[in-house]
Amino acid sequence: MNRGLILKFENLLQLRGACRQLRTLSCRKVSRAQWKPVQSSARPVGSVLLYPHFWQEDKSISIALSQRRYLATKEETKKKKKKMLLTKGEVEIRQKMTVEELARAMGKDIDHIYEALLYTDIDLDSLEPDSILYEDHIKLIVKKSGMKYKSAKLKEEKERENRDAVKRPPADPAVLTPRPPVVTILGHVDHGKTTLLDSLRKTQVAAMEAGGITQHIGAFLVHLPSGEKITFLDTPGHAAFSAMRARGTHVTDIVILVVAAEDGVMQQTIESIQHAKNAGVPLILAINKCDKPEADPERVKKELLAYDVVCEEFGGDVQAVNISALKGENLMVLAEATVALAEILELKADATGLVEGTVIESRKDKGKGPVTTAIIQRGTLRKGCVLVAGKTWAKVRFMFDENGKAVDAASPGIPVEIMGWKDVPSAGDEVLEVESEQRAHEVVAWRTYVEQQEKLKKDVEVIEAKQKEHRVEYEKKHQQLAHLTWRQRKAVLYKANKHVMFLKPKEKTEMDKNVLSVIVKGDVDGSVEAILNILDSYDADSECKLDIVHFGMGDISETDISLAEAFNGVIFGFSVKAHENIKQLAAKKGIKIKLHNIIYKLVDDLKEELNSRLPPSTVENTIGEASVLNIFSVTVGKNKIPVAGCRVQKGLLDKKMKFKLIRKRDVIWKGSLSSLKHLKDDVQVIKAGMDCGLSLDKNIEFIIGDEIICYEEKEVPRTTSWDPGF
Repeated sequence: MNRGLILKFENLLQLRGACRQLRTLSCRKVSRAQWKPVQSSARPVGSVLLYPHFWQEDKSISIALSQRRYLATKEETKKKKKKMLLTKGEVEIRQKMTVEELARAMGKDIDHIYEALLYTDIDLDSLEPDSILYEDHIKLIVKKSGMKYKSAKLKEEKERENRDAVKRPPADPAVLTPRPPVVTILGHVDHGKTTLLDSLRKTQVAAMEAGGITQHIGAFLVHLPSGEKITFLDTPGHAAFSAMRARGTHVTDIVILVVAAEDGVMQQTIESIQHAKNAGVPLILAINKCDKPEADPERVKKELLAYDVVCEEFGGDVQAVNISALKGENLMVLAEATVALAEILELKADATGLVEGTVIESRKDKGKGPVTTAIIQRGTLRKGCVLVAGKTWAKVRFMFDENGKAVDAASPGIPVEIMGWKDVPSAGDEVLEVESEQRAHEVVAWRTYVEQQEKLKKDVEVIEAKQKEHRVEYEKKHQQLAHLTWRQRKAVLYKANKHVMFLKPKEKTEMDKNVLSVIVKGDVDGSVEAILNILDSYDADSECKLDIVHFGMGDISETDISLAEAFNGVIFGFSVKAHENIKQLAAKKGIKIKLHNIIYKLVDDLKEELNSRLPPSTVENTIGEASVLNIFSVTVGKNKIPVAGCRVQKGLLDKKMKFKLIRKRDVIWKGSLSSLKHLKDDVQVIKAGMDCGLSLDKNIEFIIGDEIICYEEKEVPRTTSWDPGF
């Protein structure tokens, strides 16, 4: 054989080996990769070399290899230079290591790790050098590499000292002084709670509330003609504000249960009784609207017996007072009953030492910043005091009473509005005074740390559950494909997932359409809390997913607009404003801003928005009905086509519409007609009482007695099945 042909043949074999190596290298997947040329004079691993000395001499092959490129990052190149090769020994492993860290610890390159994970349940397509591997996979890789492993010594984290602020021990009875009782007014919506308080205060609170419905807790100090002071909490009666009512009862001494004489016991009345019982607070029954002709106070007292509220006249210990809040009748009797009960309870507090209290309500005020309404329970609050509540703190700058008048001090039992908070605390948070600002920072840092640790613990539990689920699913698939070779398995998995790859854009579009992203802004913390509680009851994710992107207090801002634009969402504002420039920006970007002052109107608007995201349902509207009286066939070319002789019983048959064939109440066929004739003429419409012959667009044998229904399909807007409960 010619020596030149032998050389060419050997060169082809060598080139084939080089191409194999190039193909292997091209399969590498490295994050943030870029193509880089690499000059190599080494022989390609795995190529067939019959005559090695010709490899050095053949320049064309050297040039081909010099053009070889591979994916690499600058960081990987630097680390490879520094990489230390392991001799026979043990690899130090940790519970969690990145691919890159494990490769470095083993003295191997990243491709070695990918190769070791080739037949495991890890998705190599999503694996990056900085992806985290867990202990079971790390041990598997080390074992496959013929090495031993040992656990690296973990640095024991020094346990942090608890730096939280806590309440003081109970005070010495000798230092206790009398304090005003804290009275919460509870009852069903529109039973006259705010009107009652309005009459006691001689102001017009109810007129100021949107729709005449109390939207958040109001705390007021009322001075009675006798000189007594009573702190009243007016809680909302609307169903949405259950959390506010519960919060009100936990800081109160006495509950006045307001029941309308003409309505009797209602849903929120029952709930209010339960709140009072849970808090262990005594009740006073105020039967309101007794001036109305249909009023029946005795019926109310009897109805309350079913809920273990027994009035004094029935042998119980609950005082009952018939009043008319609107006309001011018997209000002093109610006030005297409250004072008498407070005297029996002997309400006293320690007015000295560090302050303790509870946040009743909080909000962001445009001029004042974060503001809270709090009730002082111990100590005397003054300007300059340093307070902590939740994960925020304050140095008291100003204090105001319920009328907006500045005060210098607030003693136990007195409600006060506090300015000077760094952030808005949550309603219901405990207020504690600390010695200094430094101590306040320590308390907030500790509480933030505890919350982070709890969140981390929950996240780890979720991750472990997901991993377990993924492992079970993988093992199940692996068992089903165990009898196949790896090439066959790969082909089967590709076919199974092929449709998913092509449908991704469409699926994403449909997903976006069936998701309502909302941003909730409210005037005070309690209002936002109430709205979120309503949204928590949403149970129609199968129809349209409800996603709360952000919630907070204060007017609508540019940040809210940006979030709504990013998530294609809608902004719902409760008792807040959107300035003109914000409205213009929202209109320009096509963002909806829905502002409301009454909570049930906000919920109705939210439901309308959900309805607009639902695909319409299709409804069949019957136009005509015909019965098959005779059967025959017509030959068209070589085919016999079944024809039904029919009589129209109701309505009409229109060839342009859709038809269905019903046999013994079962739908046999749906489609359109291929022909419709009256006598020998082709027609478009056959009216009631007329005979006709028709054939379908599909060859189906008719039976005498079959029904032919002519119908049209109409799209009807769907409504969400979610019921918020009011």
